[in-house]
Amino acid sequence: MGKLILAIDQSTQGTKALLFEEDGSLLAKTSLPHTQHVNEQGWVEHDAEEILGNVCCCVEALMRKSGARAEDIAAFGISNQRETCLAWDRTTGKPLAHAIVWQCGRAAVLCDELKAAHPGAEELVQEHSGLALSPYFSATKMSWMLKNIPAVQEAARAGTLCFGTIDSWLAFSLCEGHPFVTEPSNACRTQLLNLKTAEWDDELLELFGIPRMALPEVLPSDALFGISDFNGALSTPVPLHAMLGDSQAALAAQDCLKPGQAKATYGTGSSVMLMAGDAPIRSTHGLVSSIAWNLEGKLSYVLEGNLNYTGAVITWLKDRVHLIESPSKLEKLISEVNPNDRCYFVPAFTGLGAPWWDSAATGMLTGVTTLTGRAEIAKACAECIPYQIADVLDALRADTGLALETLRADGGVTKNAYLMQFQADMAETSVEVSKLAELSAAGAAFAAGRGAGLWTTNVIHEHYGHETYVPKMAEDIRQSKRSGWQAALRQVRCHD
Repeated sequence: MGKLILAIDQSTQGTKALLFEEDGSLLAKTSLPHTQHVNEQGWVEHDAEEILGNVCCCVEALMRKSGARAEDIAAFGISNQRETCLAWDRTTGKPLAHAIVWQCGRAAVLCDELKAAHPGAEELVQEHSGLALSPYFSATKMSWMLKNIPAVQEAARAGTLCFGTIDSWLAFSLCEGHPFVTEPSNACRTQLLNLKTAEWDDELLELFGIPRMALPEVLPSDALFGISDFNGALSTPVPLHAMLGDSQAALAAQDCLKPGQAKATYGTGSSVMLMAGDAPIRSTHGLVSSIAWNLEGKLSYVLEGNLNYTGAVITWLKDRVHLIESPSKLEKLISEVNPNDRCYFVPAFTGLGAPWWDSAATGMLTGVTTLTGRAEIAKACAECIPYQIADVLDALRADTGLALETLRADGGVTKNAYLMQFQADMAETSVEVSKLAELSAAGAAFAAGRGAGLWTTNVIHEHYGHETYVPKMAEDIRQSKRSGWQAALRQVRCHD
């Protein structure tokens, strides 16, 4: 058997392919971006066929770059953006429309209609799925497709409709025999899975109008899902031995395997996640309960807060308003700010996620004075990231009673030392930043390596260390800054 593990990380912004060696070190990596389709209404879509093509291209380039052979690979795993979903035809294998991205809020009106038509809908959804009724999750996106896309309606009538998240699409499209499968960490984020049984829930399917036959089979997260040569990129097929939602994959890579351990992933959006153990925790402070994974036959649960816009704010600064040339320039620009400026930015581009769940909120730059210039605006936009994370950590503390004195952090934003120190100060916790940037991929590799029998411990976590930031800010200054942020939040939510 080979001694390498291949990981595919299919994220919101692009696709990466990575090879990990037996000792847990990263051998090589390739990546490709994909198009963000955003229309005048702010709807966000991805071309699933472009994503599939990029996966195969990344693997082909990775093999050339590394010099590895297909027979050197013991298994591969997939981590993926979670609530993004699509419809395709089981017979042709072709998408029936673009995938609707998790950020897209087009289904908000359907949530309002469900609340009006079914007075107990919110409680039913919360009780059965662990999630708040929100357009963020996949169920109302699927309902929207059934109501608005003729090709989806026709496939439903013909019995050939497949609804799935990106993991299902990739397994179906890449593996021999076209298995129509998923696993609990992704399935639970559709809002159609029963949190306790890890099976599709009849009452939720009826509420959202989703036919059971259009949904994939739910297998354990470390199952043997199939074998793939990546449409000819490899000379021989290798086994797909793990699939995990990207946030849960990062939790595994951070070795947050014991109840009470927490991590924050700073991607396009952010997932702040606490390992709950073998039973779900019901939140009363705006968080959601989810399944971490089913590994080695055991279900584990998490308590989670999801933020729509964190790293995406930095991308917006660069690509839309052109205040920075690249994310690497941001920290230097922040060092030039007037210390007396007190502006705040709330990134409610498509509403607010946890712990507020306010789909009607809109973004706002507030507190602007004559002191406010380019650097001050960039700083306010950057600081909204740790402010949001701190709010979610407060909700985690309130729900669990835990002190949460350590937060393990990963993702692109963690390269910014100013923001990580600011995070430690605002959250009143030490922040441990992994020295390996590719945590979602590492989690998928970890699960695949264990599923294939190559690893018994978290060798990738053991191989890479971390850098620690501890709180340093004076308490009166911290409280003043948090109070200003809370005041800005109240402004964006005053929309009645």
